[in-house]
Amino acid sequence: MTPERFDIYDDNQNWIGTALRSEVHAKGYWHRSFHCWIVRDEGEQRQVLFQRRRDMKDTFPGCYDITAAGHLTAGEQLQDASRELEEELGVHVPFDALTYLFTATQQLQGEVRGVPFVDREFSAVYGLCLNQPLEAYVLQPSEVDSLYEVPLDDLLALFRSEIDVIQATGGQTHPSSDHAAYEPERIVREIRATEFVPHGTAYYVDVLEALYHVPKD
Repeated sequence: MTPERFDIYDDNQNWIGTALRSEVHAKGYWHRSFHCWIVRDEGEQRQVLFQRRRDMKDTFPGCYDITAAGHLTAGEQLQDASRELEEELGVHVPFDALTYLFTATQQLQGEVRGVPFVDREFSAVYGLCLNQPLEAYVLQPSEVDSLYEVPLDDLLALFRSEIDVIQATGGQTHPSSDHAAYEPERIVREIRATEFVPHGTAYYVDVLEALYHVPKD
């Protein structure tokens, strides 16, 4: 597999060249990413979906995160990056079906298996209302451990510190398969805000508030 290269930028989002993914995270170069949050309407209640990252990931392994997200590789545009929906979740939708929410500027850092990283991203954030059950998603085992949903009201209350824990329903991929749907048995987990990728409270609150206004499927 050819190593991934990203376009890299200065603090003002001016392009300054390209670099290998490993170098980008080691040296903290600014790069671009695509975020898409999926919601589902159930009666008058809106559900929001989020994933658990695989334990093998090079940044924030095992954390809960955006429904689907990914970096833009060198030369890619946002329309191309929306491929993450198909790759990670098996969702086939045109780019113009997504609702642009905002662009987030984030600087995250940590250490995974003894290797430090600095993740500086300009992230274009989108929303999508897709009224299909969890079992209809086809997960990419190399990227996504499992997918969960919870009432949007509850997740927003969690990040507003109005409650300490949520109960989310979801399922896992079959590790023996390249692309696998859900196991028949649903999983219910208690999840705290500290178990999510630390995008920042403001990021989560802004996203979740905006998701109420994403047009219905």
